[in-house]
Amino acid sequence: MTEHHITSDPRPTSAVEPLAEFAETLFGYLPRADQRRWARVYLQGLMAAPGRKSIRRLAEAVSGSPTAPQSLHQFVNASPWDWAPARGELLGWSRRRTTVRALSVGMAVLPKRGEHSCGVHRRFVPTLGRTVNCQVGLGLFASSEDGDLPVDWRLVLPRHWGEDPRLRERARIPGSVGHQPLWGHALSLVEAAADGGTRLPVVVDLGDCPDAGPLAIVLCRRGHEFVAAVPAGLRVLPADAEPRVSAGRRSASSPQGATSALALLHRSGGRGPVQVRSPGPVRPPAARARTALARLPGTRQVFRLLTEVHPAEGQRPQVWISNLLDLPTDRLLELTGRRRGTRIALGRLERDFGMLDFEGRSFPGWHHHMTLVSAACAYGLVAEAREPVRESA
Repeated sequence: MTEHHITSDPRPTSAVEPLAEFAETLFGYLPRADQRRWARVYLQGLMAAPGRKSIRRLAEAVSGSPTAPQSLHQFVNASPWDWAPARGELLGWSRRRTTVRALSVGMAVLPKRGEHSCGVHRRFVPTLGRTVNCQVGLGLFASSEDGDLPVDWRLVLPRHWGEDPRLRERARIPGSVGHQPLWGHALSLVEAAADGGTRLPVVVDLGDCPDAGPLAIVLCRRGHEFVAAVPAGLRVLPADAEPRVSAGRRSASSPQGATSALALLHRSGGRGPVQVRSPGPVRPPAARARTALARLPGTRQVFRLLTEVHPAEGQRPQVWISNLLDLPTDRLLELTGRRRGTRIALGRLERDFGMLDFEGRSFPGWHHHMTLVSAACAYGLVAEAREPVRESA
């Protein structure tokens, strides 16, 4: 095994630049001076405005101009600027400012009223225990010692949004964008980061997403080291199961003998308690873990299954799949524990940085808003971590 599994970035910069300088770093590529100015104003408003981050409140918090709300609305909803360079720079900035240990993919559910916001649909949300009218975004986070910094996003388009020409035109959805499964969006996020030169272990937390199997197969084939949450009922085969002989040929695998991932883990027996060495409050200090080797139907690739049991919590254990076969169990648990940081970051985006407060309905507007919200959240988190500790009198 190499040390590539848990990667350390160079020592992060101790000081954080002023917000205006940060805005120039991220949005200096915008061709017009007014675009760069309004990007800075929007960021300043997200950092300064209390409560709901409406366009008007953002403008009032940082500008006395009566036309500022209209200009901000124009910049976010109508101005045709590309958000990809800002997100690539945000990932690079995050790696320069803090020690990034992994990339994490998490899901954001954005409740909406009405049917006109791009991608809105009815969805059952297990964490809420009910069906809601919402948008769904998948976010990529730089999981660091200072917390998880949001750096990239994909907006999930249900099939009817991808196929209806009227909806596409109304929401200004680019021709290259359409419906795809959750695993496709997750792969897109990971590949975009890899194209930028970032190769880190990937933690994917899509809950009970039925696409976890295909995602694991493709991530492995593309050479990404990962650990992904999967449904407990995911169908798997024991790693040592004999391939089926059919017409004189051996097939890679067969549904015969398949069982659920959780059943195979229970069959493997327990290991633990395992001491987790990760710094900070990532998870309880010890966990009882079960691991097993398995294959997914349709592939000869061997994966590692893992689940943990917290006796004091009495909750259903989460099942994970990984291609990190030789990584010590405590280090694997350190990676899975990073999903807690991603969930905390999602809460901060909602509570403190206006992720749910976007007032437009278009595809570009959503991505503009999410780019700016992510930048404000990342800057705020790193600045908070760099504040000197004040000694009590």
